[in-house]
Amino acid sequence: MEKKEFYQLSFQEAAIELKTDLYTGIDKPEAQNRFALYGPNELTASARVSPWVLFFSQFKNILIQILLSATLLSAFLGHAVESIAIAVIVLFAVILSFVQEYRAERAIEALKRMAAPTANVIRGKEEEKIPARELVPGDIILIKAGDKIPADSRVAQSFNLQVEEAALTGESVAVEKKIDALTSGDLGLGDRNNMVYSGTIVSYGRGRAMVTATGMNTEFGKITGMLQEVKTAKTPLQINLDHVGKNLAKAAGVIVVIIVALGVFRGQPFLEMVIFGIALAVAVVPEALPAVVTISLAIGVQRMVKRNALIRRLPIVETLGCTSVICSDKTGTLTKDEMTIRKIFVSGQFYDVDGAGYDPAGGFSIKGAPVKPTEDLAALLRAATLASDARLIKEEGRWDIKGDPTEGALIVAAAKAGLDKTSLEKDNPRINEIPFSSESKRMTTLCEEKGAQVAYSKGADEVILNNCGLYLREGKAELLDARLKSEFLNASAEMAKQALRVLAVAYKPNTKIEDAEKNMIFLGFVGMIDPPRPEAKVAVQNCRDSGIKPVMITGDHPLTAQAIARELGILQKGRVVTGIELDRISDADLERDIEGIDVYARVSPAHKLRVVAAFQKRGHVVAMTGDGVNDAPALKKADVGIAMGITGTDVTKEVAAMTLTDDNFASIVAAVEEGRHIFGNIKKYLMYLISSNIGEIGLMAGATLLGMPIPLTAVQILYVNLATDGLPALALAVDPPEADLMRRKPRHQSSGIFTRPVVILMIVGGIWSTLVNIGIFAWALKSGMSLKEAMTMTFVSLVLIQFFKAYNYRSDRQSIMRRPFANKWLNMSVLWELILLILIVYLPFLHKPFGTFSLPLLDWVIVVAVSITVIPVLEIVKWMIRKGLLGSAV
Repeated sequence: MEKKEFYQLSFQEAAIELKTDLYTGIDKPEAQNRFALYGPNELTASARVSPWVLFFSQFKNILIQILLSATLLSAFLGHAVESIAIAVIVLFAVILSFVQEYRAERAIEALKRMAAPTANVIRGKEEEKIPARELVPGDIILIKAGDKIPADSRVAQSFNLQVEEAALTGESVAVEKKIDALTSGDLGLGDRNNMVYSGTIVSYGRGRAMVTATGMNTEFGKITGMLQEVKTAKTPLQINLDHVGKNLAKAAGVIVVIIVALGVFRGQPFLEMVIFGIALAVAVVPEALPAVVTISLAIGVQRMVKRNALIRRLPIVETLGCTSVICSDKTGTLTKDEMTIRKIFVSGQFYDVDGAGYDPAGGFSIKGAPVKPTEDLAALLRAATLASDARLIKEEGRWDIKGDPTEGALIVAAAKAGLDKTSLEKDNPRINEIPFSSESKRMTTLCEEKGAQVAYSKGADEVILNNCGLYLREGKAELLDARLKSEFLNASAEMAKQALRVLAVAYKPNTKIEDAEKNMIFLGFVGMIDPPRPEAKVAVQNCRDSGIKPVMITGDHPLTAQAIARELGILQKGRVVTGIELDRISDADLERDIEGIDVYARVSPAHKLRVVAAFQKRGHVVAMTGDGVNDAPALKKADVGIAMGITGTDVTKEVAAMTLTDDNFASIVAAVEEGRHIFGNIKKYLMYLISSNIGEIGLMAGATLLGMPIPLTAVQILYVNLATDGLPALALAVDPPEADLMRRKPRHQSSGIFTRPVVILMIVGGIWSTLVNIGIFAWALKSGMSLKEAMTMTFVSLVLIQFFKAYNYRSDRQSIMRRPFANKWLNMSVLWELILLILIVYLPFLHKPFGTFSLPLLDWVIVVAVSITVIPVLEIVKWMIRKGLLGSAV
């Protein structure tokens, strides 16, 4: 027979299994024995990696190794400034990566901080306070409002006990705890209302519970275990840059060998050719690549801060750009986490209530037509307000409530009708009350009104209705017979089907507290829900327009999740799956069916991990949003983990790569746009860089193979490399976004930067540069020019053609003619480099180190004329890309 869970057992059965007693607990010797058996009630971290090991592991990156080699080679060649610049870039990249990894390891420390420091227990018939780490299974704990639950426990006594579990389950309202066994089979955490869990908080009432699990065996402990097991995968950008680094390293090695061998074979001095080959190899290495990438990401991060998104791991910014699935928690992410009255039933009539959250802006309507509050509607809202303790406040320009969220919703609805709680209480002071209890399921207040005593009550629909003999209709009390009660209960059921939490409201004039809850006058029902954020619906549609699939994953009830998802547009043709159903689905079946599931309800942390993993196996780049501890493992597993800044726990913020400062789902879409923008700019830089390098290598190799003199000196090669890798490249890192950026489908993670059209653009640009420069060098030599003048013309031509390419590579598909000078930074950098180029050509004291010659005007005309030809060549290629003749540009 399968062993039952503690929530499936009665308390007596559970106590027998753990050999304890509700009133005496376990004795101290037994507690010591169990402590030795189970260990301390605390979360344990896996062996931590030394910070030094983490730091030196950053040097395993192939690009870092190449750049370190370039630093040594530049120093060997006497280029101290370039050597120092590269070293600074390397150190910056290493430190940045180290800090990101070191901070990521702090997530488990945040989980530890959520544990309760002490616990009130009964041991050997005596009540005592002990450190929570000393708790063992079988201990009887005493809990009351404000306490943090110290360990997973089975509820034994409940006196109106309510626990706030949002951090663990995502449930938006406090859960009322019961003591009865739950025999309906496997239940999710959110449905186990006879259990309390470590790290959650008692919001109301008091009770006793028996500890069933401690330390790493608690639900929080299981989350800690999952966090330790989940490894953060490399981002698409990191994978792409690794490939680029390895390929450029191979290219550099081959080039050095070939050039040196050919030069020596032709009789060139060996040492001269080695130095020349090294200079060319250094030119191939993209010294500025880490700088450009870091600057692109950093600038994107600054823009994202202005759009309410904080980035913890820079490469994640780019990963956002290829996100194809956003798995979002419901409570506090897609919804406001503020209970709101959406529908009211009064005098046989339904009223819709506008507005969302605690902001009292909004009104009332019937079937879409705005109406003013009737006398009966005002009477219901007045009664509900006077039967509530919560208060509506405004702090720092933001509306909030003090007290129970359900009562807050009632007070906000009343405020929309012009009813102020403070004024009502002043005119109708409370003189007595019957507090809410889990047995009565209602709360009643007795107020003094014009010398008389009036009772106001709110509570469960059937409870209130069954204690009413009259109902209010057009300001008059009329008989409430069985037929009307049945009709009214049908109206309540209709509201419940819309995932609304329904409360009934009633009053009784001229009464005493003893008779207040008998023969009341029924006023109506209110239906409330934690509503979607108004801007979330637009954001969901923007996701779909951008080719991104939005998915809801929540611990909340399926009906609630379905209603919110349908209203937001998340649930369309897909279906809703619960955690219990997920348990019955194999990983293979989930991977097969996952595209057709839009909503996951009543899920556990393990379920969220499975969903994220299944999407990733299908090739998706997954962003996961959340605010509770229950979201932490999935946030770490996801390609992009997004925490909520306002409602998020420390755990999620430590694990997540990004935090939304306004808890707004809509900010994610802005982050995706920034991600696409940044990736586009990195792609522009790499197109420009590699095409330039192809042109440089092609020129040197071509001239060598054709038996021509070497067309550039080592210093000229290094300067060209510095000029093209320098300011123009950095300017491309801040290029404005292309107009159709958010109308494109997400690129596939495996497609990388070098798509077929991008490669063709780079190769065509590089080959054309090679042909033009070899041509002008050969023509200059045949025209009787000196070798120095021919080399200078080739040098100037190479620099100019690369400047023209910088403008053309501002897009891999759009014509340069659309917005040719939109990038002011590129304009200024090219202008500055042109001034330097002119100085190098014409200042006599620079002629010797750079091997240049003062060119006459005719040489400049020729050089500019041949260099500018690269523009129409690349424009033709881009026209072919737009027509789809060379493959997709995505």
